[in-house]
Amino acid sequence: MTKINWFPGHMNKARRELALAMRQTDVVIEMLDARLPVSSQNPLLAKLRGERPCLRLLNKADLADPAVTKAWVEAFRNEAGVRVLPFEGTRKADLKKIPDLCRKLAPHRVSPGKTVRAIVVGIPNAGKSTLINGLIGRRSAKVGDQPAITRGQQRFHVDGSFSISDTPGVLWPKLEDQAGAFKLAASGAVRETAFEQIEVAEFALELLAHRYDVLLMERFQVDSLPDGGAALLEMVGRRRGLLGRGGVVDLERAADVLLRELQRGKIGRISFEGPDERTNAEADAADDPA
Repeated sequence: MTKINWFPGHMNKARRELALAMRQTDVVIEMLDARLPVSSQNPLLAKLRGERPCLRLLNKADLADPAVTKAWVEAFRNEAGVRVLPFEGTRKADLKKIPDLCRKLAPHRVSPGKTVRAIVVGIPNAGKSTLINGLIGRRSAKVGDQPAITRGQQRFHVDGSFSISDTPGVLWPKLEDQAGAFKLAASGAVRETAFEQIEVAEFALELLAHRYDVLLMERFQVDSLPDGGAALLEMVGRRRGLLGRGGVVDLERAADVLLRELQRGKIGRISFEGPDERTNAEADAADDPA
């Protein structure tokens, strides 16, 4: 497989800016993808936030396997100074919980004349800007379906005692854990020009066939699944009628269709990883000074 290594130049600057911004931060809101909480976690964040409390939002919970998300919540609860919340960025009930949870995490800042200062961090396309727009009630933070759209830090006052900062998405410089990198690509967190769609689609199909074979069979209306990513992608192309000359499957189109359906939840509620199969993503930061 072709190695995925996507680290836009502005992210180096973003990491430095984030380290400085932490000095004026009381609570860190960490946005993770509920479908792949460890692969979507910036391994440098633990160093950058130090002992500051963290509200960890498992975003896109409506796309994830609810049983697996529940297992992740239990696993993360054991971390000191961390609160965990399955989250859907557009649900008002979820949004309303954020300021109060942050105040509970920083009680020393809850007094007249003080403001609890939160900062939202996460990899590209994690949902940071959507969260802020929901909290402040207007589209001030840029939102898009392409990763890395936010470029500069912004601060917004939600009310008289709570403010929130947005930051550019930050990925680790080298995606050494390629299983995690392929999961990120399949989820939509990596720009399409940084990976081979066919390879990522085949990877995703093998994972789905192993974890969610029934959902895959139901979506593509087949009674059984072939073995291997290449054969599975061929099946997708034929079931969607994506044929070229001589009845040959157009694999590029099949890969594009598969990934779009996967990212939009059309195949069903799926999770790419569970707590019992954590990746080595955190280890990538061990020798990388923040």
